[in-house]
Amino acid sequence: MALMPPSLSPVADLSRSSPLSLHFSSISGGNSAPSASPEQFSSLVWGSKLPSSSPFRSQFSVAGRGSDIPHRAGTSVQAAQHWSFHKESRERRGAEAMGSRAGVLETEELEEVSMERQPMLSKAPYVPPSWATHLHAIPSHFYSLAQLPTPIHRWKLPRLPNGTEIFLKRDDLSGMQLSGNKIRKLEFLLADAKAQGADCVITIGGIQSNHCRATAIAARYLNMDCYLILRTNRTLVNEDPGLMGNLLVERLVGAHVELVSKEEYIQLGSIVLGDLMLEKLRAKGRNPYLIPVGGSNSLGTWGYVEAVREIEQQLVQGKVEGISAFDDIVMACGSGGTTAGLALGSHLSTIRAKVHAYAVCDDPEYFYDYVQGLLDGLNAGVNSRDIVQVVNAKGLGYALSTTEELKLVQEVSELTGVILDPVYSGKALNGMLKDMTENPAVWEGRKVLFIHTGGLLGMYDKVNQLGPLISNWERLRIPESFLKNGDGCGKMF
Repeated sequence: MALMPPSLSPVADLSRSSPLSLHFSSISGGNSAPSASPEQFSSLVWGSKLPSSSPFRSQFSVAGRGSDIPHRAGTSVQAAQHWSFHKESRERRGAEAMGSRAGVLETEELEEVSMERQPMLSKAPYVPPSWATHLHAIPSHFYSLAQLPTPIHRWKLPRLPNGTEIFLKRDDLSGMQLSGNKIRKLEFLLADAKAQGADCVITIGGIQSNHCRATAIAARYLNMDCYLILRTNRTLVNEDPGLMGNLLVERLVGAHVELVSKEEYIQLGSIVLGDLMLEKLRAKGRNPYLIPVGGSNSLGTWGYVEAVREIEQQLVQGKVEGISAFDDIVMACGSGGTTAGLALGSHLSTIRAKVHAYAVCDDPEYFYDYVQGLLDGLNAGVNSRDIVQVVNAKGLGYALSTTEELKLVQEVSELTGVILDPVYSGKALNGMLKDMTENPAVWEGRKVLFIHTGGLLGMYDKVNQLGPLISNWERLRIPESFLKNGDGCGKMF
């Protein structure tokens, strides 16, 4: 597939006439939970109160809320082929009370319903896991953007409770220039954008948002322009945002960057800002597609429903050394989509692990409600509080790191070679280890899967804080006698 070069269209400064101080930047080209009232939240989840052409409206189908959208063409027939297996499997799970979890389904049965990975950048029909065929609406297609499956390996952390074993799911290795967990959602979201004839996408996040960077790359791969609304400090909103970390990648691939202050973001919320950009681009003759903060809507949730099928297969097929089942799944929760997909998938599948989401922004009650909206958008028929435990791990706040959190990131890197980002996985690990220290009996003997959601480029935003923690260097002192008598074979040419 030929890639279209970035547009070099002239700059339009929209900030002069707008009270929002959105800055349409002359440059070409955080992720946080959206700030929204209950009414705005309903808009994001159900697609109500949005224009009839809004991309959100076609992504959800719930009786009594929005339009009733049937399974898309090409999906229902394929899904129906698995209904009898699905029914039999669920009956067997009930009869056996999930006695051996991952061992309930045979390898051959799991292979029967596996998602076929197509060549990179290609589009393919989507058939859901057999245990998810009752969810609605089922995506019709996905784009193959990620490098999957991501591996799982033991993670030998120190000072764990007796008998506790930690395994690491390396979604930081999902490809797409270190896009981490974001790319799983984008496989479905961008397929929907293409199906609607979009020529560009819009998304929103913090100034060092991993999701925004992943969206910019994936959109360019699929020949779409990308418009980013990035939240920054009030004192910096009128300045060039620079080329550090995720911003460098976004600008290299030609994303159009607009800045908004944190105060404006809090006052208006992501939905209003996104709608404003939709209107401006449509006025220019574009056909934009709006992706919410973190890609976290009900359609994006399918990315981690599918990830559970991947974990299920890795266990049954013996791809995880020395283990056949997990007791717990742990991850950072920043916008809710990854949490919703993992919790729902674990609940419906043979995994049946207890899911712990460590919130890196907002409070647990916010996420219980937000995840509930995503589940309801899939007609899941479950209560979020029954399938996930949300724990407050935000510390000083979103993207703000304590010395304790950064010290843990540094120590884990030195001990295990695994580098965690300080905004998401670093906070989640810090929260989990605190729980284990305070409640060791609860975690003793547990087999825990920690999802590394990526975000390495965001480390560049913490260079000044990390610097004092990393001092392992000194100048090599070469004896004068060696300098005088050396044979010169080490000289550089």
